Amino acid sequence: MHRFLPAGALLLALNAAAQAAEPPAPRRVELVRMVRQDCGSCHGLRLTGGLGPALTPEALAGKPVEFLAATIYRGRPATPMPPWQAMLSEDEASWIATQLLAGFPEEPPGRTR
Repeated sequence: MHRFLPAGALLLALNAAAQAAEPPAPRRVELVRMVRQDCGSCHGLRLTGGLGPALTPEALAGKPVEFLAATIYRGRPATPMPPWQAMLSEDEASWIATQLLAGFPEEPPGRTR
C-alpha cells in the first residue's frame, strides 16, 4: 500500500503545477484572441486549416502537448510557422497547446481588436 503513496503525491504535484501554469483570466482572454486572430490568419479563423494545418482536436490527436507547445513557442524552422516566444511564456504556449487538444475556446462575443 505504501508504494502507491509516492505515485499519489506525484499526481498531486503535477496537478498543482498544471493549475499554477494557467494564466490569469485577463491574460487567457488575450491568448484566446491571439490564437483566434493571429494564428487563425494561417490556420483558419475556425482553426480548421489554411496555409497552416488544422488545429482541431481531431487533427492534433496523438500529438504530445510538449511537442505542440514547443512548436508554438519555438516555431518550425524552414516553414511559415514563426516562433511566438517574443509574445508568450513557455507556460502560456503549453496552456494554448492543452486548450487546442481539448477544443480551443471561442472569443467572447463583442470582442474586437
